[in-house]
Amino acid sequence: MTSQTQNLAIFGATDSREAVGWGWTMPGSPVLPMRRSMIRHMLVCGFYGFLTSLVIGFLGFLVFVYSLDRFEQKPETRADGIVAMTGGAQRIGDAIDLLAQGYAKRLLISGVNEKTSRDEISRLNPGQRRLFECCVDLDYRARNTIGNAIETRRWAERNHFSALIVVTSNYHMPRTLVELNHALPNMQKIPYPVAATIDPHEWWHNPATARVLFSEYLKFLAVWLRTQFEEDPEDSPVAQIMGSPIQHAVAE
Repeated sequence: MTSQTQNLAIFGATDSREAVGWGWTMPGSPVLPMRRSMIRHMLVCGFYGFLTSLVIGFLGFLVFVYSLDRFEQKPETRADGIVAMTGGAQRIGDAIDLLAQGYAKRLLISGVNEKTSRDEISRLNPGQRRLFECCVDLDYRARNTIGNAIETRRWAERNHFSALIVVTSNYHMPRTLVELNHALPNMQKIPYPVAATIDPHEWWHNPATARVLFSEYLKFLAVWLRTQFEEDPEDSPVAQIMGSPIQHAVAE
């Protein structure tokens, strides 16, 4: 046995070079390929996870879009009150028409700009001025959909209402109902979606419509997730961050 063979026998070395020193590997070591394989596996899993999330998110968006009403339909039943969310003149006009037709006995217009007076709103609906004098309340405090829900609850509880007709745009209705169900879980809500401004089925060839719907879809998901963890919207930090402090009255 030669001197080189004896040295190999003593140290137990083989023809493939093994680890030398602490934490350092020779090129022939299986550790480095194993690490590369793990990194490659993690990257592949991350890619497919991201792709799956995109597919699920897009399918959810399609369900959201095609569940929206394209045409307005009169409520099938009457209610105690009507609440209209500001954001479009058509919403207020439709709500006042419902009130005039006897679908409810009182109307709340929630989220009115503090610079807008009762007379200015009534002038936009000259045929129904008498209703503004007896049966319409204006909420100047809500600054967002959370605030709309809070002020609607106070208004409904003060008037001892048990059923409400909810008037807002068709694309805004899902998020509004989530907020109202969170604030008023035991009250009946009858949606009246206003479909005059956006046809949801046009999203695929109308970039402006697609932007509005996708933005609303993301807001809807965020609101749904938030309401799963909050006990009461009045204690919501989101309401305090997004708007001015909520007061405890409705302007009449």
